[in-house]
Amino acid sequence: MNYSCSFIPTLREVPADAVIISHRLMFRAGMLRKLANGLFTYLPQGLRSFRKVEQIVREEMDAIGALEIKPTVIVPGELWKESGRWDSMGESLLRLKNRLNNDFVVTPTAEEAFTAIVRDELSSYRQLPLTLYQINTKFRDEVRPRYGVMRGREFVMKDAYSYHTDEKSLDDVYQAMGRAYRKIFKRCGLSVIPVKADSGAMGGSGSEEFMVESEIGDNTLILCKDCGYAANVEKAACKNDYTMPSSVEDAKKTAAVTPPFEKIDTPNVKTINELCVFLKTEPKSFIKTLIYRAVNVELDLSCAPGCSLLEQSKPLTDAPSVYPQAFFAVAIRGDLDVNEVKLASVLKASEVGLAADADVVRLTGAPVGFAGPVGLSGLPLIADFSVTAMSDAVTGALEKDLHCKHIAYGRDFEPWMVEDVRTVKTGDRCSTCGGELYIKMGNELGHIFKLGTKYTRSMNVSYLDENGKSRIPVMGCYGIGIDRTLASVIEEHHDDAGIIWPASVAPYHVIIVPIKYEGEVKLKADRLAAELTDAGLEVLLDDRNERPGVKFNDADLTGIPWRVVMGEKGLSQPIPQIEIKHRREKGNSMINLDKAAAELAQKIREEINQLNN
Repeated sequence: MNYSCSFIPTLREVPADAVIISHRLMFRAGMLRKLANGLFTYLPQGLRSFRKVEQIVREEMDAIGALEIKPTVIVPGELWKESGRWDSMGESLLRLKNRLNNDFVVTPTAEEAFTAIVRDELSSYRQLPLTLYQINTKFRDEVRPRYGVMRGREFVMKDAYSYHTDEKSLDDVYQAMGRAYRKIFKRCGLSVIPVKADSGAMGGSGSEEFMVESEIGDNTLILCKDCGYAANVEKAACKNDYTMPSSVEDAKKTAAVTPPFEKIDTPNVKTINELCVFLKTEPKSFIKTLIYRAVNVELDLSCAPGCSLLEQSKPLTDAPSVYPQAFFAVAIRGDLDVNEVKLASVLKASEVGLAADADVVRLTGAPVGFAGPVGLSGLPLIADFSVTAMSDAVTGALEKDLHCKHIAYGRDFEPWMVEDVRTVKTGDRCSTCGGELYIKMGNELGHIFKLGTKYTRSMNVSYLDENGKSRIPVMGCYGIGIDRTLASVIEEHHDDAGIIWPASVAPYHVIIVPIKYEGEVKLKADRLAAELTDAGLEVLLDDRNERPGVKFNDADLTGIPWRVVMGEKGLSQPIPQIEIKHRREKGNSMINLDKAAAELAQKIREEINQLNN
């Protein structure tokens, strides 16, 4: 390809709204242009690299037996109503109506579409396992799209969905997907951190995210310095810094030596810090009790003590009731924070958040800041594990300006549930090896889930097993963001001059830069370009009538791995010489022109092979 026939509008200035490196360089290198906020067009240079990432993903999916299909981007809203996500996805779901007033959705993710396709064709266990995938456009109406294609409104994803007769079959594909993802990212030249993760709105049990470290990352990663434990903070667990009683009875025995609880006056004292000063103690001595509102709770609350509900929906078939809204009290040690994602997972809720002040007063009978677990009625109480080890604590007394001291778990209160709902922080100890945990920020490139029967049950998918009985298949979901992957390659591979592409995803392998594209230089440049192309390489020949400095700057900016410089001086030698330079290296070297094609082809194949193996 001759540069003059291409469309690579490079920029010297950084766009005003480009904050991160990949956004800046994709614009400056002529890869990308913006149509509207969160909506981008790939130009030819960018699309070439985009297609290479796409092809690597496709090859690895095909290698593990996944089958590619091409569903529509617009899907019937009825499918989303069946799954229950028509409402739970909120405003990020772009809904529309056709001329017949039928509801449709611009696909943000495709569990419903794939499950509907499988439902119509599945009849026997002999058809399972089945893994289907697509590489297709998605749309999510992000409130604040930012960072270029890293968080746009329209994007391309590879998403795969697998259907199985049992958990063992699901786990086999789940593990194969994990291995394939590691290979995909390695082939793209990326260093990823696989972490344990929460399934979020997708539902299900097992979940693993593939992260890249990033200063502007949307995700907080908890990592162990010693054993390699890695988890998203939403899922991370840590080793307890206390000893939990083995049962409530044991807790009561420990509490027997604690003085009976008593109420104390704490005028105008509401917060933990204010209590610490007032009582001359530390946050670890307090039990803080927070009131949460949960939305779409898929948990049987019929036996929950004092469960406060505003509404209750009809039960799903063979499933717990779905409560559109319910309130809960959560007790946790005073120096710890509640992890709302963990809490949502415990409650099987689509969303949790602190209750409004008016609801707190209504449900506890006390002003905000004075809630406590002792004597609490009308709310199911969930206690973090940290509370079970507390036998002489201070907590709110459910009355204005009053707190209780000498509170003991098991003696003075018993929660409805005891769960790990704490947020792990730097300095906590690893639950696996006891090593020190630390935090990094990261961006998610891929995510694999074990969904179980969340979608197949709600959408009435079934098959006949070997005994002729009707069964519901279990399901897995596996996604990779193509745009994010491409942007992350640039985030990891760049310098002050521009992009440094790994050969596997570079728009071209070689750029030939003639000092002057005329006469003998032109003939030799054209011949070398043809030889490199015949050797299977992708070549960009800079035939522009520009100064050498402009050509060199553009070559560095666009990041093509190998640069060949041809000039009259080198070509006039008894054995014609040309200059070659790898974009990653500072120095260059001279080689014989007649050996250049073979040598460059070998170097590029070696680099790609190294990424592939």
